[in-house]
Amino acid sequence: MFIGCRGLNEGEPTEVESRKNRGDGSRYGNGCGGSRSQSGRVPQSAAAPGLPGGGCGEECVPPIIFGATASAIYFRYCVPVFGRKTLLTTPVTAPSDQNTVYEDFIKLNILEKKVLNDSEVSVHYLCSKPCIVNMEAVASSEFRTAVPVYKKRWKNYQHLYTSQTRRVHLKFPSSMVYKDDYFLRHSIAVHTVILYAWITHEPVGSYDADRNNNYLQAVARNYTLLETVPPFERPYKDHKVCLKWSSEYMWRLQANRIPQCPQEEDNIEILGFPYASNGEKVGIVKTFERFKNRELEAIRQHQIDYPMFTISVWLYLLHHCKERLCGIFYFIDPNEMYSTPAVFLNEEGYLHIQMHLVKGEDFAVKTSFSLPQRQWFRLDLSFIGGQIEITIIGKNLLRHHHQYFNFWEDFCYDDTSGYFVLGGGAYSSGVEGFFGPVKYYRLNALETEKISNPFYQHEIMEQIELYYERCADIQQIASGYGHFLTQHRQAVQKDCHHENDYLELKNRYGEKSKCDAFIYGKELREKYPSLFKLLHKMDFSLPGNQNNVVLEIGHRIFEKVAKSLSSADGLRYMNSSLPLLMDSSCCGYQRASYFLAVIFETGLGVPIDPVQGLLYSLIGAQDSERLALMNLGYKHYQGVNGYPVDLELSYAYYNSIALKTSLDQHVTKGDQAFVETIRLRDQELLEAQTKENGDVFMWLKHEATRGNAAAQQRLGQMLFWGQQGVEKNPEAAVEWYAKGAMEMKDPVLIYDYAIVLFKGQGVKKNTRLALELMKKAASKGLRQAVNGLGWYYHHFKRDYVKAAKYWLQAEEMGNPDASFNLGALYIDGVYPGVPGRNQTLAAKYFYKAAQGGHMDGTLRCSLYYITGNSESFPRDPEKAVIWAKYVAEKNGYLGHVIRRALNAYLEMSWHEALLYNVLAAETGIEVSKTNLAHLCEERSELAGRYLATNCIWRYYNFSVSQINAPSFAYLKMGDFYYYGHQNQSKDLNLSMQMYAQAALDGDAQGFFNLALLLEEGSPIPQHILDRLEIDRTLQATNTALLQELYERCWNYSNQESISPCALALLYFYLRVFWNIVLHSTLIYFLGSLLGSVLIAVALHYFQSLSDGPSPRPAPGVVSAASPACSPNRARFKTDPALPQPAVCPCGAPLPCTIELWVD
Repeated sequence: MFIGCRGLNEGEPTEVESRKNRGDGSRYGNGCGGSRSQSGRVPQSAAAPGLPGGGCGEECVPPIIFGATASAIYFRYCVPVFGRKTLLTTPVTAPSDQNTVYEDFIKLNILEKKVLNDSEVSVHYLCSKPCIVNMEAVASSEFRTAVPVYKKRWKNYQHLYTSQTRRVHLKFPSSMVYKDDYFLRHSIAVHTVILYAWITHEPVGSYDADRNNNYLQAVARNYTLLETVPPFERPYKDHKVCLKWSSEYMWRLQANRIPQCPQEEDNIEILGFPYASNGEKVGIVKTFERFKNRELEAIRQHQIDYPMFTISVWLYLLHHCKERLCGIFYFIDPNEMYSTPAVFLNEEGYLHIQMHLVKGEDFAVKTSFSLPQRQWFRLDLSFIGGQIEITIIGKNLLRHHHQYFNFWEDFCYDDTSGYFVLGGGAYSSGVEGFFGPVKYYRLNALETEKISNPFYQHEIMEQIELYYERCADIQQIASGYGHFLTQHRQAVQKDCHHENDYLELKNRYGEKSKCDAFIYGKELREKYPSLFKLLHKMDFSLPGNQNNVVLEIGHRIFEKVAKSLSSADGLRYMNSSLPLLMDSSCCGYQRASYFLAVIFETGLGVPIDPVQGLLYSLIGAQDSERLALMNLGYKHYQGVNGYPVDLELSYAYYNSIALKTSLDQHVTKGDQAFVETIRLRDQELLEAQTKENGDVFMWLKHEATRGNAAAQQRLGQMLFWGQQGVEKNPEAAVEWYAKGAMEMKDPVLIYDYAIVLFKGQGVKKNTRLALELMKKAASKGLRQAVNGLGWYYHHFKRDYVKAAKYWLQAEEMGNPDASFNLGALYIDGVYPGVPGRNQTLAAKYFYKAAQGGHMDGTLRCSLYYITGNSESFPRDPEKAVIWAKYVAEKNGYLGHVIRRALNAYLEMSWHEALLYNVLAAETGIEVSKTNLAHLCEERSELAGRYLATNCIWRYYNFSVSQINAPSFAYLKMGDFYYYGHQNQSKDLNLSMQMYAQAALDGDAQGFFNLALLLEEGSPIPQHILDRLEIDRTLQATNTALLQELYERCWNYSNQESISPCALALLYFYLRVFWNIVLHSTLIYFLGSLLGSVLIAVALHYFQSLSDGPSPRPAPGVVSAASPACSPNRARFKTDPALPQPAVCPCGAPLPCTIELWVD
């Protein structure tokens, strides 16, 4: 009899039937929203519900039910244990006489239980009636189960009641038993092969014929497991064909190479370093590619409509959402719609989870618990089919909250379609707080205990918590101080100021009075003495708005510290300034946080402390401090100071400040200045810097008063943007715009005046006059004014037809603003005559605007590059970072710091210059790095005293890592590698690379230095010569290569004067000429002739001596001795590659090369 599994025989519903009954079966395939079959996926489990140890009795017989459902049931409930004997037989009774009842049986005997071709199987069976003997082999791999790979049957009508034995040779598909070869390209890794054998009696009718063919209806049955052979342990197949000798040779070269599957795992570390989320529409954008491993990719596609994945996130929340919903993480599909999953935080602190279902609907749920604030916790979400499991655990890994959600339908989930966002994005603000490590398991739904997502940065985790605990006290003190001043202002004034005219005058013009009326607890006063001391010295003109009083106190503390540090010897007081900077940071003035970050990271007056540097960088970035955002973006882009290189994380920071840069330009107040590239090496530019009382400004003002339109334009620009050392003054700039517009009729000034009238910047708004002026400027052919008319009709009149008309005209004239505006019409779906949105055309216009330097166009393109969701912009995170960085480095607050550093240098305030140059350089902007390195060279004693780092090496080295590094920085680094700077070792290869890069940038000294290295006997590597595009025919000899380098040096140098390149080239030609002369045949012939003559004269002379006495010289004739030969000794170096003459004409050694160096 058949003894089946308990879950099948006793009427218990299978997992498939349960899913079918509740209507949540799933379908196989790669898409969602289509028709669904009745078959479903079964979760991988080792036991049936309620049945420990597999759920089957000792005599459980595996059913041979073909099809996905049947195989799933079999493997779910009755999977045999691999590695032990599984041969089960039906008992047989030997016949004793004619009345004996014979029982059918079948046995299998295999000598080698491996999946091999021609494996011999001995089938021993007995039939009590006419029967059919069936054999079938069923194979299973990771992707398919119960696939028939071998079938055989035969009839037995005659030999009844006697046991029979038949030998059968198994035949399997070649892909199962042979190794890959020239013809067999893809062998299959089979996990399980089961060989079934069963006997059925001869059927009576057609109905019985169909019924009795089944394994379950057999009168006797048996099965056995065959051992599979891994693909690379199998033999090659003899195809009995002849290959061409070339094909066979190529195949034999690769025959013994075992291809390695790509080493991939389904778990991905989305984030491994803390991320400061400031609650704005910026975040980390990630995309996930298809698996390279075919097996993993097949599983992923198989799980699209029955997903199984886990996401684990560490969080530190400062507040719950200040809007309706704030993003924690979510997917965006290619149509820019929310996909599965979308996890948000609401105003009350509950999780809002939105899922996209298989049939195309969206459904959301809300947790019954809220997320904790001001403490680290881990949020684990596991998704399987239509179920979500949510768990919250703390730092100690103890569970705080746990909740399940069951949907009536499975989720649709394809993580390769669209992109993943952590934090905020274009459609949602992010949470306010910090993200820790984020782990993503793409193919597994794990329980919390099995998730491996440790927080490696334990120290920074603790420091963030301690910071906010300390700041709670500081804010309490500052808030109490502000409340005290508001409630008791009159009493304070009475206590602090006496009713006396003299004292009143002293208070107004003399030293600020001190007030001791503000009293707080003794414990806090002893804990923060410097803060209380400073508050007692502070005046009482705080703003009446209590919401900003704490921030204002922080601001005033910072200004006092900054003034102290900027004094003549201010850096001496760095240690005493740190507590006050920390108090200012706690009060919410995050510029102090950036100061602290730079001080601790560079060791400016204090020992280096990278943990504190990271802490204050994160604190500042979380509160949207511009310089802190740039600092973190730069460090994650370059991977300096131990920060990991993470382009997506770098983009999140750069994008945050870039979005602010465009808005900051419209703010006329604040510490902003135009970002200018002024190098301390450029004396001409330094002399052009001025102030309102400077000679340059006064001369421009004089010319502008006389009616010079160019001078008026320049004055207006300097005052409006704060350029060339002039303080920002929009009101004064507008006066010059108005004067030039009304008196000189200059189109540029007319346009500028119209813009400020439209926006009310520095002047009262006047739309009517602004429109009149804009039309007048446009009539003069000014393309900016034509664009301005389009902006007017779009912004004020909502007339998209006229707006598009003017913008098309301006775009044809080359105005980048017009290109961006046309792109905005297309992406908003309001372009006249074009129905709906057109992302492709919008992206085209945005890219054209970005090429023209348009900030918003550049930001749009950077977004396309980071998401890869536009056809015209394949995903490229590095380009996204570069474009966002370009905009971020134009921020006015950065320009203000750069300007303060430059002014301090010009005023020779060296402590202030060092402080602000370090602050600017740590944001990653290139010009400040080279300026700081130059300052450290000039003031090496000051830098060595207050900076714990090797300033010159550090910042020149950082500079050359930038895309737009100047050539002199490459030359400096080349010199450092050549000579070995301080503790740095020599490296000629790196030195050549630096010189080559300078040469590529058009610097003549780069070519000159490469030539000198070659003359010293250092060969130039091939890759450097290829970068310089030097013809390979010239690389055969050093002479030809030297000639090419010196000629390029001369071509790139100033040819109007005698340069070292010209002298070196001339000397090179002289040496070549002299070598040619010495080796010519004519010289040898003349030398031989002269030698013969001398020998003849000598013989004649000696012969005359032998004939008679030597004649005396005539009186007055004196023998002239040869002059001494003194060769040139000015830094000669011998080139062993050049042919050398033996001696000079005078007999002295010949000097070969003169070493010339250009600085």
